[in-house]
Amino acid sequence: KKYLEVGVFTGYSSTAMALTLPEDGKITACDINVTFTDIARETWQAAGIAHKISLHLQPALLTLDDLIVQGESESYDLALIDADKPPTPKYFERCLQLVRSGGVIAIDNILLGGRVMNEAAENDPPSLDILRHFNQNLPHDTRITPITLPIGDGLTLLL
Repeated sequence: KKYLEVGVFTGYSSTAMALTLPEDGKITACDINVTFTDIARETWQAAGIAHKISLHLQPALLTLDDLIVQGESESYDLALIDADKPPTPKYFERCLQLVRSGGVIAIDNILLGGRVMNEAAENDPPSLDILRHFNQNLPHDTRITPITLPIGDGLTLLL
């Protein structure tokens, strides 16, 4: 009934989720780009599901921290992280607090075109090293069970 989305873009995922949620389902959507989220809002209106979605236009970490302070910990069933890559470990830690036991955290584009599997190079962008380190540590994190699906650009499900 409660879905958290970090990175909305044009609203494809949030629209699909809102259409499947029950009428009293709620989506918390986090993004900073007004241009793209305006497209999402139009889509939500056209689909008749805008009433299910609360869009927060500010850095996602601020919204996630606000949700924790507001007592929303362990209240979400599913979270999708599909945003800028460098803060992914921070998004994950916040989502881990916000998603209930037995819920799922999904992280999209986790393989960066397979580049996370390559040896580190001097000219690698910082995001590549961050995700490389993050991916390497997931199997050792006893709080979750990670499953990485090598479809598209990689989707990791954390159970």
